[in-house]
Amino acid sequence: MEQYILALDQGTTSCRALVFDKNGAIVSSAQKEFTQHFPKSGWVEHDANEIWGTQAEMMKEALQKGNISADSIAGIGITNQRETVVIWDKHTGEPIYNAIVWQDKR
Repeated sequence: MEQYILALDQGTTSCRALVFDKNGAIVSSAQKEFTQHFPKSGWVEHDANEIWGTQAEMMKEALQKGNISADSIAGIGITNQRETVVIWDKHTGEPIYNAIVWQDKR
């Protein structure tokens, strides 16, 4: 069975998933933008659940486009958007508040 690397890029405006073969060539990819929220002047936030849902959707889509099974993924690389932070409730696993984006001026 051929093995692949799945790269997850969670950027400032979109989530992207790319599948690479053993030679580093892109086999398939998927990308989708998500909502940015500006509740006050200088504030920039993202809904953490939307980010997670969009990223999971892009993983599935990239695998489907390449006709690749999850069992064929040998490793996963993850990148994210600089200093953006989310606080999660350790008991529920839910975000306590929106992600505070690196562009936020607070």
